[in-house]
Amino acid sequence: MVSLTWPGALAWRLQRQLLEPVGSTSVVDVVATLGAVAAQLDPSSAELGLRTRLRSSAPGDVARALDEGRLVRTFAHRGAVHLMTPEHAAGTLALRAASRMWERPGWQSFYGLAPDDWPDLRAAVRAALTGGPLTRAELAAAVTAQPRFAHLVAAFTDPAATFLKPFAWQGDVSLGPARDGAMTLQRLDTRPGWPGLPDVEEAGPRAVEQYVRAYGPASEQNLAYWLVEGLGVRRTHVRRWVEACGDRLAAVDVEGEPRWVVRGDLDGLTAAGPSDAVRLLPRYDQWVLGPGTADAHVVPPDLRARVSRGADLVVHGGVVVGTWSVRGGTVGTSVDPGPVAADELDAEVARLAAVLGRPLERIEGTEGTEGTTS
Repeated sequence: MVSLTWPGALAWRLQRQLLEPVGSTSVVDVVATLGAVAAQLDPSSAELGLRTRLRSSAPGDVARALDEGRLVRTFAHRGAVHLMTPEHAAGTLALRAASRMWERPGWQSFYGLAPDDWPDLRAAVRAALTGGPLTRAELAAAVTAQPRFAHLVAAFTDPAATFLKPFAWQGDVSLGPARDGAMTLQRLDTRPGWPGLPDVEEAGPRAVEQYVRAYGPASEQNLAYWLVEGLGVRRTHVRRWVEACGDRLAAVDVEGEPRWVVRGDLDGLTAAGPSDAVRLLPRYDQWVLGPGTADAHVVPPDLRARVSRGADLVVHGGVVVGTWSVRGGTVGTSVDPGPVAADELDAEVARLAAVLGRPLERIEGTEGTEGTTS
């Protein structure tokens, strides 16, 4: 079995995720590489996380890709909003829909819907959206005009959007452009490039391989975090899909821990040495959300609370070492004593300024300003 070190493994992952060196492609390619990009709490942070992985980008690149159908914004892992390519979204949604949550007794009693009501309800939603995106209130008015669905007004307009998620998971809808700050929904099955939901047994092994390719070396717990906790997949299914990947995955040892990598990545991983790269990443970046904030190799336990609360991240060699925030024309950085030099932080602030399109000056300290990127 090949043995790896964590500094080398994280250096390889930085390269894979277009953080060192920074990529020269597009936001769509970055999303395809990361698999799914959290975009619920702060869409601007999601866009910053994509653009910081590119040498050249422009404001509005994500919106343009969504408008053209090259990206999809929908409810995915943990029911939260994510950006994905159509192909990756199709596989992810197929896995999430497989649980058929809407058929559980609690859902049936709470929403007053039997399983055989859903085909007609889904058809009514698609019909209402044929003319273009609608707000939740507009969609509710259109669908509940049918007497059998009249009791669902509150379900459609609930700010938590819980009731809307099964329509997304089954490939009926995705999120459209916000209108005056209000969420809109649009038909997904008629969007350009939408491939339709694949068979679960086709999507499962592909999801395993895609995750390991982006976030390897990956442990069984990493896969459980992404697929079991994130999409409601059974652990036994994940194990079966790992086996179905066969020789495409290779088992490795990372400082005594058994992990998987994509076999084609072995040479690059074994050749990778430690990285000194410093990166300023926005809150809830996929660098930490991909493996999970409980993965101590990326997020030290003493920093996990700050990361989980939405701190913007100072990353050195792939490990979170502090936080940063923007206030007006200054960037405050708070980094634990260690090998991160001031000139390295200054260089990253200059790169951040170029992405944001305004001059920024670094100062020490971010107390009370965590999660502030504007």
